[in-house]
Amino acid sequence: MNIRVLRPAALAAVLMLAACQSSVEVAEKPAKPASQPVAEPSPYQPVNPQYIGTGLLTRPDVQRFIDHRVRRGGFSRAELEVFFGSTEHKQNIISIMDRPGTSRPWYEFQRANVGGRIQGGDRFWGQNVAVINEVAQHYGVPAELIVAIIGIEANYGSNMGSFRLGDALTTLAFSYPRRAEFFQQELDEFLQLAHEERRDAFTFKGSYAGAMGMPQFMPSSYRKWAVDWDKDGRRDIWNNVGDVAASVANYMKQHGWQTGAPMAVPASLTITPELQALIDGKTELKHTVGDLRRMGVQLPAHIGDNQKAILYRLEVAPGRFEYWVGLNNFYAVWQYNHSRLYVSAVREIANGLRGGNAGL
Repeated sequence: MNIRVLRPAALAAVLMLAACQSSVEVAEKPAKPASQPVAEPSPYQPVNPQYIGTGLLTRPDVQRFIDHRVRRGGFSRAELEVFFGSTEHKQNIISIMDRPGTSRPWYEFQRANVGGRIQGGDRFWGQNVAVINEVAQHYGVPAELIVAIIGIEANYGSNMGSFRLGDALTTLAFSYPRRAEFFQQELDEFLQLAHEERRDAFTFKGSYAGAMGMPQFMPSSYRKWAVDWDKDGRRDIWNNVGDVAASVANYMKQHGWQTGAPMAVPASLTITPELQALIDGKTELKHTVGDLRRMGVQLPAHIGDNQKAILYRLEVAPGRFEYWVGLNNFYAVWQYNHSRLYVSAVREIANGLRGGNAGL
């Protein structure tokens, strides 16, 4: 097949043309009569290692992805071939993803992620106090929580990532077999995002894993929960603090944040095999406060028995632990990042801001 790769000026024109087209999907013509429907196999398939390192447009998995995207409408084959022909493989991203992960204890994670974020958060909040407070009141999500998440995710805008998202997502979608299906879905979401935002796809910058802006939203999260707070026609989570704060608050509210409720409370207990199994288990709202009390966990009296709860512990010094019970709002923040240490750091930052009156 003869593929004509456009030069940068032509590339920009083609991608902007795609962004200006109607977002209404084109109905796919059935391959067989409606009485004999044929289920289309998922276009998001595991990567075949034999193709890694070859040109994207020569690969059957990439062509299958293009076929699927064209059938769904909004893009022509030529536009997508220009996009894939213009991306750059980033081997350093694969190296970062393959770096062995280590589970740090809380006292190390806390030292690296909390202290400076509190001082920085006070400055950031002070510089943007009116819009952040307005957003917080509108959504019923504390300003302290919004600021804390912006701090831990992107250090208040100073660390949002510098990779072209088109490069990062195509690299992971087609050269990282372990999570290829997830990143192919995010690449699909990203292409639609650029279309909807009427922007050249190659102007988007973000992290090596494809996360964007101060909230570090993945493309699917951006499309679902990003907010145009000032109604200027763009959901600018890179530079517009109102859009950033509203996007974080909207995410929290949509994931069950309960206005006025705490995130977690300290607990006293004598460890038993039953309680240890809870601590080591999945993070989910499977038990109630009443269940935990019946298992021997002592909690503040004002926490009602019917509240859903998670038991966890934090290693505050080598070999020394504190025990906590996370409530509904702990779980809401956990859905932003599936790490108990992350949620604990967000809570501590939020509670340290502006004199420590958040009570989360």
